[in-house]
Amino acid sequence: MAAANERQIALFSEMNTSAEMNRLVLITGPSGAGRTTAIRALEDMGYEAIDNLPLSLLPRLLNGLAPDKPLALGIDVRNRDFSTNALIETIDRIEDVPGSVPTQVLYIDCRTDVLLRRFSETRRRHPLAPAENAAEGIAREYDLLIPIRARADILIDTSEMSPHDLRSELENWFVPQGQKRLALTVHSFSYKRGLPRGLDMILDCRFLRNPYWEEPLRAFDGRNAPVVDYVSNDPRFDEFREKVTDLALMLLPAYSEEGKAYLSIGFGCTGGQHRSVVMAETLAKALADGGWQVSIRHRELERRNLGNPSSPQKG
Repeated sequence: MAAANERQIALFSEMNTSAEMNRLVLITGPSGAGRTTAIRALEDMGYEAIDNLPLSLLPRLLNGLAPDKPLALGIDVRNRDFSTNALIETIDRIEDVPGSVPTQVLYIDCRTDVLLRRFSETRRRHPLAPAENAAEGIAREYDLLIPIRARADILIDTSEMSPHDLRSELENWFVPQGQKRLALTVHSFSYKRGLPRGLDMILDCRFLRNPYWEEPLRAFDGRNAPVVDYVSNDPRFDEFREKVTDLALMLLPAYSEEGKAYLSIGFGCTGGQHRSVVMAETLAKALADGGWQVSIRHRELERRNLGNPSSPQKG
């Protein structure tokens, strides 16, 4: 099995970029094995994820599939038109269409004793045995899925896996080799307007000297060279920049290994237009130079550009 998996990994790692973007992954397996975790993990990897779509609607969905968006589709025995034959026939029809997207069946498996323990711990009823014990439903579902399991392109057994382990295994299969998954956003903001939602790290820049108090600099923002020069000449700026950059570069690989898909870092100052903007731009460039995928948001500057002009805020 290990050798077969190695050959499969080698095969899929050779797929070109366009095939990666066109990929369709059908995810199935016994209830409780981790199918939902797998769908969410693929969604974090950039897939458009749809769970429990009726099989009869799949051809219509594929006809409208954008060529640059891979699709992860969860198939569940609770699906209203699910049957083993229907699923296999659907896979055959997709593969027989000339120019169809590359399609893989991902089967998330698990031992019976582990499934029993999981159902017992969560006190959930099995979907195929709502009025009986979970063992009856597990046995029925195993029998129902045998032909699909045999047809699977990728089989992952989660019996000894945590959700984190499963995400890592999926990355081995579905993240292009060498690509860093973690997407970063660096924000600047004004404390006067409160904290932006969803920030993971917040750094206060109000100890740096404020360009607002210099009349020639007041109308500029932290993207303009005169303001950058003024802030960066603060005796504390270089040490702050170096330590923040070193901290980010130390933490990002660890966050990525833990399966985190997005990270937001915020820099705040009084007005959100000078010091915080300089630091956000500086850190974003350092991280991008390090190969990370980075986007920048300047909340107060965006407000101003959206037709809400006001007098320059204090830094």
